[in-house]
Amino acid sequence: MKIASMISGCTHYTQLLSIKDNVMREEKPIAKRVKEVKFLKSFAPPLVAAFLVLSPISNTPVSSAQTVDIQRGVTLFRQACIGCHDAGGNIIQPASTLFTKDLQRNGVDTEEAIYRVTYYGKGRMPGFGKECMPRGQCTFGARLEDEEIKILAEFVKLQADQGWPSIETEEK
Repeated sequence: MKIASMISGCTHYTQLLSIKDNVMREEKPIAKRVKEVKFLKSFAPPLVAAFLVLSPISNTPVSSAQTVDIQRGVTLFRQACIGCHDAGGNIIQPASTLFTKDLQRNGVDTEEAIYRVTYYGKGRMPGFGKECMPRGQCTFGARLEDEEIKILAEFVKLQADQGWPSIETEEK
């Protein structure tokens, strides 16, 4: 009885009880958190796989239309460009390859710039556009349609960004 009266008279008793209650309450969330962490860890592999598949790191075509454009780009490149730019190189001017470092150095590192050079020509490279001028700067061979030059520019930029991997396609 004496102890109970001493405890009830103690001002720190309520603080001690509240501390004890908090400690007991915190033990339950820790066990709950361990379960949550285990649950989240079980989702990590599928989430990482989904991220890699959907991320821009992967350069695979996302649609059949993009696949067709790439195949069309390969065909156009083989018809109009491969004579001088085999595998992204340049047999006429070795410093003007289609690799990213040379494209950047020559100010032709965007699809728009590649389109412009392909259409109108530059230096010793002839233009392939339907309305390329002056006449001496343009190819004497077959001209390309605007849409074909656009596809070709996209293809060259894609290849340059990938370091010019092999351009194998199915021959029909």
